[in-house]
Parts: sequence; C-alpha cells; structure tokens
Amino acid sequence: MKKGHSFHIPVMGIGFTIDTPIKVAQYGIDSVIFISDDILLEKMRKMYSSKFKLPYIEIGEKEEDSRAKRITSYLNLMKEVAENKLENIKNASIEKGNELKKYFSLLPDTSRLKQEFIKFTEKITDVTEVKKWLNDNLSLGDINVNIMTKLDKVNYNPHNKKEALSVEFNDAHAALRGYANSDLSSSMVFSAGMNPRLFAYLEQFNDFYPNLNGEIKKKVVIKVSDYRSALIQGKFLAKKGIWVSEYRIESGLNCGGHAFATEGFLMGPILEEFKTNRKELVESVYSVLVKALETKGKVIPTETLSIRVTAQGGVGTADEQRFLINNYGIDSVGWGSPFLLVPEATTVDEKTLQQLEQAKEKDLFLSNISPLGVPFNNLRGNTKDLEKAAFADKGRPGSSCPKKFLALDGEFSEKTLCTASRQYQHLKIKQLEAKKDEISEGDYQKQYSNITDKSCICVGLGTSALMVNEIDRKVEGDGVSICPGPNMAYYSKKTSLSDMVGHIYGKNNVMERTDRPNMFVKELGLYLDYLKSKINETTSDMNRKQEKYLVNFSKNLENGIEYYRTMFSNVKSSFGEAKESIQTELNKAFVELGTLNTDIEHLILNKVKVSK
Repeated sequence: MKKGHSFHIPVMGIGFTIDTPIKVAQYGIDSVIFISDDILLEKMRKMYSSKFKLPYIEIGEKEEDSRAKRITSYLNLMKEVAENKLENIKNASIEKGNELKKYFSLLPDTSRLKQEFIKFTEKITDVTEVKKWLNDNLSLGDINVNIMTKLDKVNYNPHNKKEALSVEFNDAHAALRGYANSDLSSSMVFSAGMNPRLFAYLEQFNDFYPNLNGEIKKKVVIKVSDYRSALIQGKFLAKKGIWVSEYRIESGLNCGGHAFATEGFLMGPILEEFKTNRKELVESVYSVLVKALETKGKVIPTETLSIRVTAQGGVGTADEQRFLINNYGIDSVGWGSPFLLVPEATTVDEKTLQQLEQAKEKDLFLSNISPLGVPFNNLRGNTKDLEKAAFADKGRPGSSCPKKFLALDGEFSEKTLCTASRQYQHLKIKQLEAKKDEISEGDYQKQYSNITDKSCICVGLGTSALMVNEIDRKVEGDGVSICPGPNMAYYSKKTSLSDMVGHIYGKNNVMERTDRPNMFVKELGLYLDYLKSKINETTSDMNRKQEKYLVNFSKNLENGIEYYRTMFSNVKSSFGEAKESIQTELNKAFVELGTLNTDIEHLILNKVKVSK
C-alpha cells in the first residue's frame, strides 16, 4: 500500500487526539493517540460502542489487569470503526461517493496514488474493476499510540491497597501490554527519553520483532531531540532485538505539550546531522540488531531494515513542509497545534476553541504547571488554571487527584504523590511555614507560588473529550488544560479538515496573519528567550555546571545562526522573497546573542571575584 500523505497528526495532550483516528484514518491520514489514561479510554469506548451499535461489556477498575484490557479494547474498537469507514468509501459509487471524492481531494496533486487513480478511471469504467483497484490501493491511516516513558507509576492491588503490584502492572508497562495485545498493526511512539526497564519489556511481545521479509506488525518510534540520543536509544533497543523503525525529531521549544529544551541545539542543524548520518545510523544499529536476533534465535530479515525520519514542531506553511521533505529527506511532517482548530480531526470544547482562536503570542507561554517539573506550554486563562486559582483563593490549594497518573513524588510517603495534589501541597506548604522566619518574604512567596502553581493536567488535558461527547464528568469537573505550541498564535479561526490539509499542501491559505516568522527563526527566538531566562535565574555564586551549561548553550546557538545564514543563502527554490527578511532576523539574533554572551561573561567574572 502506498502512503498518500506526507504529514501526520501528532499526539496532543491526553484527550485532544483521543479519537482522531476514528475521524481521519479512513482518509489515509496517520495520527497518534495517548493511551495512558485507561479511565478516559473506557468512557470513550462505551460512548462509541453505543454510537456505532457495537457490543460493550464494561471493564471495571477492580478487574484483573483492567488497565491493559481497557486499552486493548479501545484500540480494537477504533480499528474496527476506522476499517468500516474505509470499506464504505471503497464500496461507494464513483458518482455518488462523496467520501471517496474527499479521500482523493485531500491528497496532494503530486501524490502517486491520486495520479494513478485518475489514469485508471480514465481508462477503466467498469465498476467492479474500479472497486477492485480501490480495495487493492486505498489504505487506512496508521492508528499509532504514545506513551510518555516517565509515567510508569507503581500500582497497588485494588483489593489490598497496601500490596504493591509487580512491575508489569506499572502504568507505562500496562499501557504497553494493552497496545501489544491489540489487533493494530501500527507504531508505538515513545516520548520523554529512555526508560530501560520499559524498553526491556518490549522483548516479551512477538509483534515487535521483524519477520523474514523485514515486516514488523508493531513498530517502535522514538521521539528524539538530537542525533546522539537517537543513536544511543536505537542501539539500546537493538541489543534487545528491537528495531527502531522511525526517529521522530521534535523541536525542543517550538512545539506543544512538555518542552524538552536542548542545550541550544536548533532544529535545522539537528536535521542536517540526521541527513548526513542517516546511512551510518541504519548500518551501525542494524549490525547490533542482527547479533541480538541471532542470540535470541529469532528470524533475521533477508535485507537490512529501513528507517523513517520524521519531524515536527512549529511547521506552518506549505513552503516549510516541502523544504523539510526536499532538503532534509524527511518522510513525514507533523502538524500539531493548527489541528486543534479542526473539529473534524481533534476534540476541543467550544469555550477552549474560542480561546485558541483569539490567542496571540502573549497568551501562549512556557509555564511551571506540570507536576513532572518540566516546562509546559500553556494557554493563558484556560479554565483549569482558573479553577486552580479559585481553590488557592479559598485556602485549599491543590487538586483532589482523582486519577493519580502523575503521582510520582516520594518525598512524604512510600506511596508516591502528585505535586499538584492537595495532599502534597498541604504537606509542602506546612514544610515551608516551618522555615518562614529563616527566609525573606520574597523568597517565601516565590517558593509558595512554585508549590501552588502545579496543576492537575492529567485530568485537565482529557476533560475536553468528555465535554464534547457529553460524557459524565462528575469526578473530573469542567476545568480544561490545553498545551498548544507557540505556532498557535498565527491561526485564528475554526477550519475544516479539507481547508487545513489544503493549507499543508499549498492549495489554499488558512492563516489570516501575514507576520508569522519562518519556523527556524521562530525557534531561534524562543531559544534566545530561554537562554535569557536561564541567565536571569543564575546568581553570582553559580557553580561550574551552570557556567558550562550557559557557555555551551550560547556556543550552540551561535553555530546554529551561522548554519542558517549559510543555508538560507544557498537555498534557491524555497522561501522566495522572505529570505531577505529571514537574514535580517538572523543578524538581529546574532546581536542579541552577543549581549547575552556579555551577561554570561559578567556572571563568570563575578564568580571569580566571589571565589577570591
């Protein structure tokens, strides 16, 4: 089957893409869903079973291995619904098949699949032959799943709350098993870095191993922010006989959700390194894989396995889409935040949709609200943050923590707590009160804010799906968290699926603003702001580690700017008249970096004076 599309819809939050495959897979569009919230998945399965008249037997929380079973059942339901929708498209008459027309109208004009269909139907008019061609050539978009590797909390026996269950019942392990036991043939996307124990668990499931022809039913995709990370993780998994089929490069800061900033490494140079070393990556990792498969007595493919390299984070124009594919050999480009304004593809409640439509740069910011302690992209004024503030104003900061997926902190008890929970924040504030006389009022307020700023995002990021589908949310409430990337500022209206896909392929333009910076320039600006914030956080008594971090960060940004200056000078067929303004912005960035370097030098000099 030929891939018709050169873009994919990445995972967004917990609930915003929870049913995206049911909405778009029948058009051959790949998407990713977050599978770690089995409570939400079970509610969605009940709703969709009723909608499509499919059998439903509830899987209760106290049932053995309920988490994995719920995940498996929901994934199988999505596959069944998506396949039925695709069958209806294939069986529709050419004249009256609006969905069939939509399938092909969404494809770019350069698509081989589209061109072959046009040629075929010009020659063949026999309905039976046409349907056979459709059956042989139309494919379902991949229903891919995502697990954040760090979300691997220990769970307890539902019948004996003091008895910790074995590691395979940890959150991420159970989610992996839920996917492994499903009927899907797609990809597991791992994000947030390595979890050696979780990666080792892949070895237990045959679907992750290649057959003689090199086919893998369930592929592994890892999100990476640099080449070195890809090589390390690729070899680590290869030693276990597991092939990484795709390396998904995501911008450190110009993306949605959690922001895993690199040490000043920019998207362009990272993509260039993958382009240069792609062959080496395949060969070096494959040699490790073959040895592992031999040791395990597994089948060794007759030919070297291939990889896909994909990219996402801040892409916003057809020109940028084409450039990533043509210049860097990217196999698919992820378009995330813009799809939050496409109800045909994602699930966002009406109030939040309106906030997204009105959002400008100042409304989209890196926040401290994530219990994971990682910078988190946030939308100013979202209803979950308003709810959090209201609780704090009443003297009851924190959440009731109904789901506990982010309960990972073990400071106060053997049973870990979420730092956004009311229980944790009460204990932490009590701890802070005990030393109130020893610190300044300013320090006290700063520490108090750091404690109470944490938000219950594991609930808030899934609430929209419940609201839109009118599903009971007595436990969850109405507070919505949402995590769009900075690129959201340049999209200001609700958009149809056809128009958004047309925008991606350059058939039309859904952006009303004309001042959007190039994706590379935007990311550079975000990194300069990030470096500035790190400098401001650093005091005169900074340690060697902090000094090294700031110096390396700055040097990597300088190298990145130089790379872009050369690259944009040499580009002939992309970015047109914008190249001159891009070079101007790069020059401004270089001057700004010079000022920041001066600030870093002052910090180093002050450190030397203090040490003397």
